[in-house]
Amino acid sequence: MSSTATVTETVPQTVAITAENVATLFPDVDTSLARSILPTAGASTQEGGELEGYDEEQHPLGIAGETGAELSAAIEGVKRAAQRKLDQELGIKAEQVPIDKFEFLTRIHYLAPSDGKWGEHEVDYILFIQADVDVNPNPNEVQDIKYVTPDELKSMFSDPALKFTPWFKLICNSMLFEWWSHFGSATFDKYKGEQDIRRM
Repeated sequence: MSSTATVTETVPQTVAITAENVATLFPDVDTSLARSILPTAGASTQEGGELEGYDEEQHPLGIAGETGAELSAAIEGVKRAAQRKLDQELGIKAEQVPIDKFEFLTRIHYLAPSDGKWGEHEVDYILFIQADVDVNPNPNEVQDIKYVTPDELKSMFSDPALKFTPWFKLICNSMLFEWWSHFGSATFDKYKGEQDIRRM
């Protein structure tokens, strides 16, 4: 006696992530700020590749004054973006972190998977600033804050209850602690204004 079995396999459909369906696909993600940082829902591509209905002021990569083709203009743009994001995420007002007080160190080309779904692939600009600030964290952006010493941060890396982005750990372990040890001294100048992009 012979028998034949039929196996049916269901292949999940790939769904494009759009501004309209992100809340449905990721119900645990707080999207309350999405309208202030994402392109308008009515944006569509025109023949020339430009977005129709797209307001560059609503997209973090298209804010006037925060980009530049030349390195010096790009650095100034990054400083403006850092000032804006410090206010948006930590409630630190622009007057407390003047653009001319930011120190540009270098750029880092970085690529890392994160959790199997998400990852990072970017060029990051490294800035330092020392300032007395009032912190008022945005609860949609920041869960908690803590001032730490280099040794405290190193010990936090070995605590399995704490999670850090791969980018942050890589920067800390490869360069941050060295920079930090020289910050505020004359020897820190040798780290400023690097022209090459470091590959990580």
